[in-house]
Amino acid sequence: MRLPSMMAPHLDAPWHYHSTMDRGIPSMRIDDVPLEWCFQPGVKLDFRHFPNGYVVTAADVETELKRINHELKPLEIVIVNTAAGQRFGEIDYVATGCGMGYEATMYLLDRGIRVTGTDGWSWDAPFVHTAKKYSETKDASLIWEGHKAGRHTGYCHIEKLHNLEDLPSTGFMVSCFPVKIERASAGWTRAVAIIDE
Repeated sequence: MRLPSMMAPHLDAPWHYHSTMDRGIPSMRIDDVPLEWCFQPGVKLDFRHFPNGYVVTAADVETELKRINHELKPLEIVIVNTAAGQRFGEIDYVATGCGMGYEATMYLLDRGIRVTGTDGWSWDAPFVHTAKKYSETKDASLIWEGHKAGRHTGYCHIEKLHNLEDLPSTGFMVSCFPVKIERASAGWTRAVAIIDE
């Protein structure tokens, strides 16, 4: 049987971004990811108001954290709700929603976050928008800039989540244990939010 590990909701390991992490050590593959990273309190950032292709900044993250009155704690799992979630299964899904830029991703990682997630096709802005910016600027740093933060600090992100609009901003646990595929750069996950009622 052959299955691509990056289809459906999946957890990308640091190896997916670069062969090294934490400024030089070999990157973890999906079978190396600490399980404690994958079951932690969740924090939802609501970025549905940003236009398609927008690249989220550190200032945007700070503004949203102030709005929800939350200070990040190490190992919390930060979930990003974009406009893409409502288009899942539609032809325009891959071009919909905003994405997390390098500085926004580093803002999270510098505060001890090690797992993030999005309802978008990618952690970064949809590539159709990035490709247009690149063709205008020839600035290669724009390509997969959120992913590239993993070169500096090892982290995982979940892509293609769903129903994030149903979550509160805080007050829930996230379980996102990956399927342990030997030496792979990603593993499928049945990501679940657990809400105490």
